[in-house]
Amino acid sequence: MITEKLDIMKTIREGIQYGLKNFLPLLLMVVLYLITIWIPYLNVGTTIGIYKAVIKIGRGEMIDPVAIFDKENFEKIGNFFLLQGLVTIGVMTAAAFVLFPAIVIGIAWAFAVFFLIDKKVSPLKALQLSYDSTYGNKWRIFFVTLICSVLVTLICSILGAIPKVGPVLAVIAALLCAAIVVAVDGVMYNYFSQKADLLLAEHRAKYCGGHTFWREAEEAAADDAPAGNAYGYKAEEPGDAAPNAESHTRDYSAYAPKADTEPAAGSEAEAADTVVESAPEAPAADESSPYAPKPDDL
Repeated sequence: MITEKLDIMKTIREGIQYGLKNFLPLLLMVVLYLITIWIPYLNVGTTIGIYKAVIKIGRGEMIDPVAIFDKENFEKIGNFFLLQGLVTIGVMTAAAFVLFPAIVIGIAWAFAVFFLIDKKVSPLKALQLSYDSTYGNKWRIFFVTLICSVLVTLICSILGAIPKVGPVLAVIAALLCAAIVVAVDGVMYNYFSQKADLLLAEHRAKYCGGHTFWREAEEAAADDAPAGNAYGYKAEEPGDAAPNAESHTRDYSAYAPKADTEPAAGSEAEAADTVVESAPEAPAADESSPYAPKPDDL
């Protein structure tokens, strides 16, 4: 299990590096997204494509701008809407408890969509993975988000105050900072994804280990069988005659107990006579008994 905490400065440094490396592809992807966002159904698939791009950026990979139109982005639309509904209901319910629990739940479930898309799990499992993997790091996630927001605001404000060229520089800086913020989210998800992989491995080892043991035992039994399959008889070919019951019955005669000596002649007859002689005679029926048979009943 990963025990170290999320490194705030390392996360921001890697976010700056990956964000600048993917700035142009990400910018083109966002432009394509904005152009097609008004098209029903297609905008859902492109939104999922944006999430997939964030995952790739966080792993240090280069993204393909047109990947938002991939057909596989539409496979999880139902689960995507179900997850968004669950998150909305959960956060709104938590907001009824003086807002602070809503912030905590919002941070805990912030990566559920990424888990849904990347790990191909159910919406409930995605929420659980996001909550469990971020356990103990919620304050660090909050401070990473806060630091990025403050830096973006300061940079854009300072550049925007420059006479004449200030607005242009502020727009360029905002675009660069947006790419960096997206990359920071991807880097954080990459960290929690590794924790989620360990959680899933522990779950499989705990609940599926027995099934693996019995499957390996059956395979070993099949390898040790003298002929045919693991049950000791040969499977019939399509052209063979119909099998009978004896062909599928093992011969256990070799395991029958054997006598040390042959029985003496006449011993069986003597044993029968002994049984007959020692057998007690049946008592005479009591005619006074109500259960005794009567002549009329015979």
